[in-house]
Amino acid sequence: MRRVLCALALVSPLLFALPAAAEYPERPVKLIVPFGAGGPADVYARVLAKYLSDETKQSFVVEDRPGAGSIIGTDLVAKAKPDGYTLLVMSNTHTVNETLLPNKPFELMRDFVPVASINQSDLLMVVHPSVPAKSVQEFIDLAKKQPGKLNYASSGPGTPYHMAGELFKSLAKVDVVHVPHRASGDARNSVVSGTVQMMFDAIPTMMALAKGGQVRALGTTGEKRNPLTPDLPTVGETVKGYEATIWLGVMAPKGTPKEVVDYLSKHINKVIELPEVKEAWLKQGAIPLVKSPAEFDAFLRKDIEKWGQLIKSAHITVQ
Repeated sequence: MRRVLCALALVSPLLFALPAAAEYPERPVKLIVPFGAGGPADVYARVLAKYLSDETKQSFVVEDRPGAGSIIGTDLVAKAKPDGYTLLVMSNTHTVNETLLPNKPFELMRDFVPVASINQSDLLMVVHPSVPAKSVQEFIDLAKKQPGKLNYASSGPGTPYHMAGELFKSLAKVDVVHVPHRASGDARNSVVSGTVQMMFDAIPTMMALAKGGQVRALGTTGEKRNPLTPDLPTVGETVKGYEATIWLGVMAPKGTPKEVVDYLSKHINKVIELPEVKEAWLKQGAIPLVKSPAEFDAFLRKDIEKWGQLIKSAHITVQ
């Protein structure tokens, strides 16, 4: 009898745990976007939420919680109950902030668990038409002749646009001054008006301005030429080792059950591989990223190391 009771004691917790995992999600799931409305994270999170709702027959709802360079919304998720009902939509701003903002109230790989990646987009390196550079090499030559005279715009410290510029400066060995703005639209306007000479910006947004002659495109920032701009060289074709993209992913609070993480990963990967989703995103210059939780974990750690080395070597700080 004692053996039977002991066996039941061991098995019963598992029996009680199984229905909870099997029934997830039982209520709406929140996708917290710690960036402003209308940005890439917000836009793609809403696409993901729509298809996840269809896939799981449960509502996935996007909530924008911007502020403090993504800290406010991210900290909210870090402190949420780890039950799979509050998730973080994050980007490489988060991997940059691990080094750039060491005093933030959370640590990415300590307080969160990776769930799945979403997609990745190249940036476009553009200059105002008044800049007498028709290629990446010509811009480098111009910058070396006028150290500290040329500027580049970004949507703020730690953003992919900022770090794309800092990586360029480091690898090309040029002195170009960073001019941060409150939002990417403000930075874009500065380049279009000629107030600032150069910027790295999202292809879907900036390509229309390039085609209209308001800016001149010099290159894309991915490892390979972008399918939307096959005739435009990558920056890396001139600056060896250069690659800087915007990518998005999903993380959950530390302690979220593995079966819930696996469930979410499976369905997110299924959504981003749907033909209609892939086709729509590719037209926008976004490439779906399919990764398991373990693969995304390795991806995150590598990205943290990459940007951490740059931030330390270039002595980049937030003013």
